[in-house]
Amino acid sequence: MVRSARAQEEIRRFLAIGAVQVAELDLDGEEAVLSPGPGSPPVTHGEVFVLVRRQGRPVGTLLGHIPEGADARAVLAARARAECPAVERPAVEAVATGAVAAKAAAADAVATEAVAADAAAPVEPPYASVVVATRERAGQLARALDSLLAQDHPRFEIVVVDNAPVTDETRELVERKYAERVRYLCEPVPGLAVAHNAGLAAVRGEVVAFTDDDVVADPRWLTELTAPFAADAALGCGTGLILPARLTTPAQVLLESHGGFAKGFTPRTYDPADPPVDEPLFPFTAGRFGSGANMAFRTEVLRSVGGFDPATGAGTAARGGDDLYGFVRVLAEGYRLRYTPYALVWHHHRETWRDVETQAYGYGAGLTAYLTAVLVNRPALLPAFLARLPRGLAHARALTAARETRGGGTPGDHDVRTHPWPRRLSRLQRRGMVYGPVGYLKARRALRASVRGAG
Repeated sequence: MVRSARAQEEIRRFLAIGAVQVAELDLDGEEAVLSPGPGSPPVTHGEVFVLVRRQGRPVGTLLGHIPEGADARAVLAARARAECPAVERPAVEAVATGAVAAKAAAADAVATEAVAADAAAPVEPPYASVVVATRERAGQLARALDSLLAQDHPRFEIVVVDNAPVTDETRELVERKYAERVRYLCEPVPGLAVAHNAGLAAVRGEVVAFTDDDVVADPRWLTELTAPFAADAALGCGTGLILPARLTTPAQVLLESHGGFAKGFTPRTYDPADPPVDEPLFPFTAGRFGSGANMAFRTEVLRSVGGFDPATGAGTAARGGDDLYGFVRVLAEGYRLRYTPYALVWHHHRETWRDVETQAYGYGAGLTAYLTAVLVNRPALLPAFLARLPRGLAHARALTAARETRGGGTPGDHDVRTHPWPRRLSRLQRRGMVYGPVGYLKARRALRASVRGAG
């Protein structure tokens, strides 16, 4: 295959991307504590991506460089304190300062809401269930389960859903290593949404949390994610922060340099009764709320809306969109959604260029597939959708545009863009968007055929 000069240059740039270390820096107290990220070696010289914490809570990230022979802890602590003084104040004030610095009226409202919520007295988190859908990845699953069993939440259960397995590897792992602490379910119909629905039907918790088999959960993840449900009876959904567990390949670094899965460091509540003024496409830009690797729902609410559309998600022709569908369906029923950066999971990003190509196409397809699913299952939303369509098209063009580098790197400014986003990936995202509705309809037909076959 003959590639254009532009394509060859994009590939050259991609292959030249170097590895970045991952670390955590806790500035609580006089002495900063620097530690490697989950599964990472101790920090040495070179580039390092750092999560900055205050009193154990995430408050921002930075991208730093450690000269050879330098004290990494001292260099990074000085950088964090100089570029984001707010991390030296109480965590609540750090949230407010970051929002005010945005210089937008909407951000002022966000800061006020965040401070009020975080200043409230701690509440006992509700009994929770954690659902992990998996397929033939026992090694990754064991790592995830170990982190989930180390949670500080007082009352929770873990349910593993083995989706369309071809071997007994997952079942044997759970029975051998986790039998007393983890429940095992087998769901023979392929598809992430189908697996999540199987878990939803089986859980006992008041709140059901979902995460993936390729994450490492922070010890306070489940507590931070579920506690807001006890404080707000109208809360239907919660999401949290997702950061990279490793940045060792060009694909992982490229994805994270354009924001990855993170949604910022300001807690925020999305209320359909009071739509956010800075989100004109609300609630249809559901990707702004969070991602499926870190989400929770009030169990009775998610069940009442029918769970996830089984024709969406990985493992179906729709390629994705099951999480976004869940967010919008809950918001459409009038429930609120809470994003908290304190609920953290570390995600193992895909590793190769081929992986990123597949992911770009899948994200585009999942976006329009979930919108199709929402309108098919709740036609009453069509007028609101059509009213937002012109802006939505402009948003889609911006979302899939080739993006050049951009400076930054202070805590809270996660989308540093240290590497350009290749045009090849932009084109794949747009092709995926065109395909999404077709993929969703194909997935619905396949699902009906499988149900008839099973009958």
